[in-house]
Amino acid sequence: MNGTPCIAAIVIAGSMRPHPGRALRRPYEHRCPPDLDFRLRLGHGPHMANNESIDGTTLQKQAAALAPDEIPAIASLRRIAESNPDRPFVVAQLGQSLDGRIATPGGESRYINAAAGLDHLHRLRACVDAVVVGAGTIEADDPELTVRRCAGRNPARIVVDPRSRLDWGGRWLARDGARRVLVTSNARVAPPGVETVALPADSGAIAPHEIILALHRLGFARILVEGGARTVSSFIDAGAIDRLHLIVACMIIGSGRTGLDLRPLLRLGDALRPPTEVCRLGERDVLFDCDLRAAAERE
Repeated sequence: MNGTPCIAAIVIAGSMRPHPGRALRRPYEHRCPPDLDFRLRLGHGPHMANNESIDGTTLQKQAAALAPDEIPAIASLRRIAESNPDRPFVVAQLGQSLDGRIATPGGESRYINAAAGLDHLHRLRACVDAVVVGAGTIEADDPELTVRRCAGRNPARIVVDPRSRLDWGGRWLARDGARRVLVTSNARVAPPGVETVALPADSGAIAPHEIILALHRLGFARILVEGGARTVSSFIDAGAIDRLHLIVACMIIGSGRTGLDLRPLLRLGDALRPPTEVCRLGERDVLFDCDLRAAAERE
């Protein structure tokens, strides 16, 4: 942790609008219990008490303490914090090169994004209740999924493993006080302290909306879908993402694994055209903050 201020958690609950024309979707019907505390909090950072609420003035003070190039990124996080508290808020994040690559042909991906891009990812983690990754990300990267580059609390770590291909190993299972949840299509006996959620799978995949509903029932209302690219793509295809934070590194890889891979479109007119705000993150990364929900509502 480097002591840099960051925005921390907000819990939001309700329903999301789908992207028309991409897949059959079911609107959210579940509502968070009214006794849940829907307040913006700073976790264990040095600048505020653990449970002190954060208002807009505090966010502005935190932004003022950062380098000028990073203030727009703080504004993007503030936008998440000020979302409608009656609906869940789901943000996806993807880091890639200028030519849309997320790894070399051999799978090397550490690190495409530079320090400022990584800082933004950790601030995103500190903003949410839970971070979601697929089993492939656990196998390939063995991520910690913690907040280390800014102040804040670690989110719950959610791993989606429909085929139960993972064993009970990996750094995501660290006993650091954060909840750990395995989403699968089969009931499994988990190690002590690990929660399991069994959901039906179709052709080896669990519907993203069903995952969001299940996590919502567990008390997770603000959710970061962090990876990998296949998981992020499936959530976008299902219309389950409110905002996409695409962090593009000033790097050309030229070959290798690509980022988003959505269902084929028959017409260019059917392409998503989200309102997008662009800001620099340091010298080597650029954040594209894409409002996917607004894009769906325009169609």
